[in-house]
Amino acid sequence: MSARTASSQRKTKETNITVSLNLDGTGKSSLSTRVGFFDHMLESFARHGLFDLEISCEGDLHVDAHHTIEDVGIVLGDALKTALGKKEGIKRYGSCTLPMDEALVLCAVDLSGRPFFVEDLRFSGEMMGDMPTQMVREFFYAVSYSAGMNLHFCQHRGNNDHHIAECAFKAFAKALDAATQPEPRIAEAWSTKGVL
Repeated sequence: MSARTASSQRKTKETNITVSLNLDGTGKSSLSTRVGFFDHMLESFARHGLFDLEISCEGDLHVDAHHTIEDVGIVLGDALKTALGKKEGIKRYGSCTLPMDEALVLCAVDLSGRPFFVEDLRFSGEMMGDMPTQMVREFFYAVSYSAGMNLHFCQHRGNNDHHIAECAFKAFAKALDAATQPEPRIAEAWSTKGVL
């Protein structure tokens, strides 16, 4: 299998973002979104998915963190889509139910090429450090639509917002890692259509 790496950039009046992604990495990351809690979540994603990830973002944080977090999701999704190429010989599906203390979150991924996003993550507060809890949903929505993936989250339990969010990011990492793994029994895209 050839190297599955990609870089993607996006520059608007609101954000200037560069993302580099290696799907077959060792979990190394270099992150600078200037939103501390978000960097922590992205570091967890890279580490637990064994993805090498570099993100540099300058955003209009004097407004709020919305544009920064949403646009990072768009650019990360684009890099993921590029790195996957034609998705030939990969498992396509992945899921993980991940515990963190009292929290338990399921993430399921289908690298179908058709974007769809469903979640029932339930946060009780407005902020986690410097990151609005609402932006967890916006980030994953942006990733799923930019990458063209079917992405589901189901929260089984949890009452600590930090734990719920971290469960979601780590479960996504593990599910995505599983979905992108080689399937040695097939050489083509795993679909009756022949393409994904």
